[in-house]
Amino acid sequence: MKNCLKRAAYAAVFAALSGTNLASAQEMKLADFLPPQHAYQEQVYGVLAEKVAEATGGDVTIKVFPGGALGGNPVEQYDRALNGVAEIAFSLQGYTASKFPMTLMVELPGVVNEQNATDALWDNFEYIKDEYKRVHLLSLWTNGENVLYTRDKAVRSLADVKGLKIRVPSKNAGLVVESWGGVPLSMPMPEIYNALQTGVIDGVLIDSTATYAFRFGEVAKYVTAGMNASISPFALFMNRDAYRDLTDEQQAAFDEIGREISTIANKVQLEGVAYGRKLFIDMEDNEWIDLSPEAAAEFNAASAQVIEDVVSEAEAKGLNARAFVAALQE
Repeated sequence: MKNCLKRAAYAAVFAALSGTNLASAQEMKLADFLPPQHAYQEQVYGVLAEKVAEATGGDVTIKVFPGGALGGNPVEQYDRALNGVAEIAFSLQGYTASKFPMTLMVELPGVVNEQNATDALWDNFEYIKDEYKRVHLLSLWTNGENVLYTRDKAVRSLADVKGLKIRVPSKNAGLVVESWGGVPLSMPMPEIYNALQTGVIDGVLIDSTATYAFRFGEVAKYVTAGMNASISPFALFMNRDAYRDLTDEQQAAFDEIGREISTIANKVQLEGVAYGRKLFIDMEDNEWIDLSPEAAAEFNAASAQVIEDVVSEAEAKGLNARAFVAALQE
């Protein structure tokens, strides 16, 4: 409620100072498939909307459509921005992996960590900029290190993963699960809760915000952490024409705010990771398993070849993947 009042106050002040007719202000739609209660709604999109309204004197505003109101399929969010269904759309590059082979190098196990991944991507954006030519990249950040939620089997060693059906966020994460002996599966986010509850899948590879954001703590008894798994990149894509229609000053404001939102969103994600871990541990009958150094080393040795395989495949397609991965690791 406070944020709503604050945004209304901003709009009123800007209208009074600049003579702006609020009815004629440009309203941009932000498409989001995440539920309305997700932390991003207030702490990321709300902040973005306030900063844009302030920077443009109320000439540009943002209205968020959560819960898939503009089309709920997560795989289609990039196209929402590309085709102008929404001026801005939130998505994961892993959902449309063929468009972002270089960006998704950040997923490879152990290449980055959850503390440096967002800055590493921005610091090396020159390597991946061509993947965003059809849209304008507004914000780019990463989640926490993905952990393994399992329905009813405790995973304490590599051998425990063998044969488990595990939902993964992307192709590269699937290769990691395969290297562990698991069976990777792709599945839309809204279907995972029921699939885990009914045993259609045995586990999910995702960061620990899923304990509360998607209520996986209710349907998974165990979480295993401590191995190099994967880190997922997230983005706010902006329709290219909508960006080009802005004035030079507005474009500059969006670019500055977009980078700032990247840092804010990553901070929100990592705070959520810590909260999700604590929440899961505090839930009755649940067990959080931190692998022993020996067990973690076993996982990491198994997945080490994935890095070389993915990089070599990308290099064969003419991508400068080896240099990019080396830069991310610096």
